Amino acid sequence: MKLIKWFREINSRSVAEAGGKGASLGEMMRAGIPVPPGFVILSAAFDRFLEECELLADVDAILARVNYKDINSVDRASNEIRALVASAKMPADVAREITQAFAKLAAPLVAVRSSATAEDSKTASWAGELETYLNCDRKRLLGNVKRCWSSLFTPRAIFYRHERKLLKKRVSVAVVVQAMVQSEISGITFTVHPVTEDRNQMLIEAGWGLGEAIVSGMITPDCYIVDKRTDELIEITVSQQQKMIIRASRGVRTVAVAKKNRDRQKLSGKQILLLAKLCERVAKHYGFPCDIEWAYLKGKFYITQSRPITTLKARNLWLK
Repeated sequence: MKLIKWFREINSRSVAEAGGKGASLGEMMRAGIPVPPGFVILSAAFDRFLEECELLADVDAILARVNYKDINSVDRASNEIRALVASAKMPADVAREITQAFAKLAAPLVAVRSSATAEDSKTASWAGELETYLNCDRKRLLGNVKRCWSSLFTPRAIFYRHERKLLKKRVSVAVVVQAMVQSEISGITFTVHPVTEDRNQMLIEAGWGLGEAIVSGMITPDCYIVDKRTDELIEITVSQQQKMIIRASRGVRTVAVAKKNRDRQKLSGKQILLLAKLCERVAKHYGFPCDIEWAYLKGKFYITQSRPITTLKARNLWLK
């Protein structure tokens, strides 16, 4: 059974094996969208790990005892399951395939990202529930893969499965291993305005450094609104940014933004419109409004993730 697939080998129909995140990255790469290269450790590898380490029965038993009205009960279950995964030894052939693919990717540092196999539909999203590890080298690769596997059982992820009635459905997790982009600027684009639900407007958020600063809520990003009918930039809100996240010797670190940049607009008007066209291209490919994560480095934009905007209520906003 194949345990690894490169982005070009998967597409939007690969969610069952590559998870929503992995399938989306493969789909975009095949469509010619600028996606940093990488591969997916398929959900079959995690399933093999659970089976060979005889963890399935233990995991099911722990989840069956959870009282979802008691947060401490959820926390205890999470800690038990994650400890089981951490202490179990990864099968030798699985570890070998992962390290060989890492060597073939030839990227000095990678992002290791969880990708659930029941994620990112038009009505639900695992965004923020599972874990990502940035600037990972070969020595920390296998450990971070196991952490991504076990993040399927964080308290938030366990409760999310309960809320979405996924507890009786076997949910697995794939892991995306993707070349790191040490972004100078990064952000999120909503190809339909997520607050007003105006389908003619696109909202772009931007901040200095790696995108974790925005995703984690550490900073208030710049906000730009583009009119998609006229390709005009109709609103700019510049936010002061005191801190940013950058590469560290192990993972990432938070540093002060240079004084000259703290009050600066992150993207120029030309860059904003260039990014808007790229993001609209992604949305048109998929045929629905997208929540897109992007990175900018040395004059080039990269798309690092795309998922449906699940907060839109009006069904007529979905693009045809």
